[in-house]
Amino acid sequence: MAGVRLDHIVKRFGDNTVIDDLSLDVCDHEFMVLVGPSGCGKSTVLRMVAGLEEVSAGTISIGDLVVNDVPPKERDVAMVFQSYALYPHMTVRQNLEFGLKIRSTPRAESERLVAEAALVLGLTPYLERKPKQLSGGQRQRVAVGRALVRKPSVFLFDEPLSNLDAKLRVQMRAEIKKLQQRLGTTTIYVTHDQVEAMTMGSRIAVLRDGRLQQVGAPLEVYARPANAFVAQFIGTPPMNFVTGRLADAGSRIVAATYALPVPAALRAATAGRDGLEVLAGIRPEHVFGPGRQACAEEARVEVVVEVVETLGNEVVVHALLGDDAFVYKQARAPEMGSRATVWLDLSALHLFEAKSGARLG
Repeated sequence: MAGVRLDHIVKRFGDNTVIDDLSLDVCDHEFMVLVGPSGCGKSTVLRMVAGLEEVSAGTISIGDLVVNDVPPKERDVAMVFQSYALYPHMTVRQNLEFGLKIRSTPRAESERLVAEAALVLGLTPYLERKPKQLSGGQRQRVAVGRALVRKPSVFLFDEPLSNLDAKLRVQMRAEIKKLQQRLGTTTIYVTHDQVEAMTMGSRIAVLRDGRLQQVGAPLEVYARPANAFVAQFIGTPPMNFVTGRLADAGSRIVAATYALPVPAALRAATAGRDGLEVLAGIRPEHVFGPGRQACAEEARVEVVVEVVETLGNEVVVHALLGDDAFVYKQARAPEMGSRATVWLDLSALHLFEAKSGARLG
């Protein structure tokens, strides 16, 4: 096993810089998830670690070895791609064995590794079937098994579940997580799905436009986002943002049609900054309708209901607070077009500078 270190990595395609000065340490045995919107460069990072893309600047180390000039086959990594990339004319057994044959693995050792991987992944009954005879989840397990038999130092997963339906995605991400915990192999997993990132990673690294925004444990990133982008990207439904300016010695956020008090915990960060335009962020789960339990610090606001999504045990309400979109959850559905009163738990309020997106406090 080995950790992975990215030290001031840059990747350019012509004049276009897609990865800009990225530094990241992935610890030995860690499950690191790279998450961000499509086009942010996360798959490019994975391909550079695998050796499928050259590094324009900076160094990549696997264990104690700098691998910038090391060929992919000598990096001791195994990659699972978004497409299954199985050989359709081969059986499951032959697909699992293929990489071992190329490396001239002794027959007995190859059979042992294939049998072991098939047992771990629940593929033993399907070893003589061809890919067209398998379900999507089974094909994905074969792709994982082909990487597993190599016993690599590092697993690389490039959005491996994006071709599966919702139920299979939930099942497969649990299987991949359990497999990694059992084997302890250092793993870098790329996804644009923040639910996958939150549920699978021991740490997550959030990327935007080729730049690293924040690294931390999932709940740490969720509870204390470094900037407005991370705050809105992580969480479902995403964090609500309302725009206003600081006033009254930084004690209030004033918008066109309402005002919010700044919670006590943030007063030191806002004191003396009157006139600063800010984004006040609050997650839907910290917004409450009638019948709620009173909070130590709270604010009462009126919203206009636009759309109601019924989920069964709760409804998601899409509304307007002034000119800002505002989403919250409650047990009963209000009428569309009606005005509703909600309360905000100010102890869960986040403040960001509107211009830079940087966190206040």
